[in-house]
Amino acid sequence: MQTAIQSSAHPPRLDERAVDKRIGLVILATDHTTEPDFAALVASERIGIYVNRVPYANPVTPDNLRAMQPSLTAGAALILPGEALDVVMYSCTSASVVIGDAEIEQAIHAAKPRTRVVTPTAASVAALNALGARRISVLTPYTVETSQPMAAYFAAQGFVIDRFMCMGLTDDREMARISHDDIVEFARVATAAQSDALFISCTAVRAAAVIARIEASIGKPAVSSNLATAWMCLRLCGSSDAKPERGRLMTLPLPPVLR
Repeated sequence: MQTAIQSSAHPPRLDERAVDKRIGLVILATDHTTEPDFAALVASERIGIYVNRVPYANPVTPDNLRAMQPSLTAGAALILPGEALDVVMYSCTSASVVIGDAEIEQAIHAAKPRTRVVTPTAASVAALNALGARRISVLTPYTVETSQPMAAYFAAQGFVIDRFMCMGLTDDREMARISHDDIVEFARVATAAQSDALFISCTAVRAAAVIARIEASIGKPAVSSNLATAWMCLRLCGSSDAKPERGRLMTLPLPPVLR
């Protein structure tokens, strides 16, 4: 016997959006870390996270990082096609240095012209400035070859680099597997006494989860790539919640010039 199915007398009312704010993440095909970090640090009933992955092939070298640039526009376009996003974040620190913040913004605006664009490099500079840091120490998981453009980038932003330490890894999937305890220990060794803050590069490294431990160990603020982008995305979406358990940065507002 066939079930009788009734049609409603009127269509349902639709909210303007399913969530108030939309953040798009353009991440590497090999990325293990950005989505869990944003789920823990950013996502809420008010803020939705929408992700697309772009092709990437290890090893982590300047040439392989630069090769992602042609796929950024298409990567952003496939996040809720035809719909506006409040923020789009491209989640690769070393590629942001090699490609350039302005070039990444231009590529994403070709798909999402009215969105705010966040890169890990620009967000980290904003975070260090918000913390009042002028002298910094830097820790990366990369080789010396891939670290050199990173050092040049932060020096060009006006920071004095007291110590720069790299771990020599070439595969971002291995970078994502560095143990929490080792991240804390490497951070301690990498931090110079005279530095105002420590910057830990790479969106693959799970440093955001242990920032409070790192800050307790080194006695000064620490900023990681994912912590900085999470902070900037939250503030751009109007969230002013202080989360001191997530590090000193998460207690600060976005500088007025970036709002």
